[in-house]
Amino acid sequence: MKKEEFEHAVRAAGAVIDSNELLVIGSQAIHASLSGDIPIEARRSVEVDIAAMDDPDGRLADLIDGSIGEASMFHSTFGYYAQGVVESTATLPGGWRDRLVRFETPATNGVVAWCLEIHDLWISKSVAGRTKDLEFCEAICRRGLVDPGELSDRLERVENLDVRIQSTVLGRVDRCVKGKTK
Repeated sequence: MKKEEFEHAVRAAGAVIDSNELLVIGSQAIHASLSGDIPIEARRSVEVDIAAMDDPDGRLADLIDGSIGEASMFHSTFGYYAQGVVESTATLPGGWRDRLVRFETPATNGVVAWCLEIHDLWISKSVAGRTKDLEFCEAICRRGLVDPGELSDRLERVENLDVRIQSTVLGRVDRCVKGKTK
């Protein structure tokens, strides 16, 4: 997804839920951390995972999905969409809220997207472990966009993580240290 498409989805989601602040927890959160060349593996996605800042029952997430989500008129018109999510969708290290990165441009029309910081994003994607998530993590490692030591520290701050998943993610961190991509 291009920056302009990300900005449009943020602006549209803000309008849909009548809010000037949103939370972005998926791969497109990388737009807040990188101003330049974003790896292709991060731009492949046609969706932005957006949560309202306070939506414990998921009502606003459903509103985003129904209005500008997958298979909506918005999606068919523009070729990308916003996926309404709740913050618990992502598995995140303790303290993640304190590290959110503010994204606001003239094109977001006053809507601020609070995006996961790149190390928290890497942890979330690595824990999810889908092929597209692992490709995203590998690309970020190859480009040297994350610090493996910081990834290890953040992994230790994920509460109630199954030890097998933690071990698997730690192996990915080790490969990131060694510069390997597989």
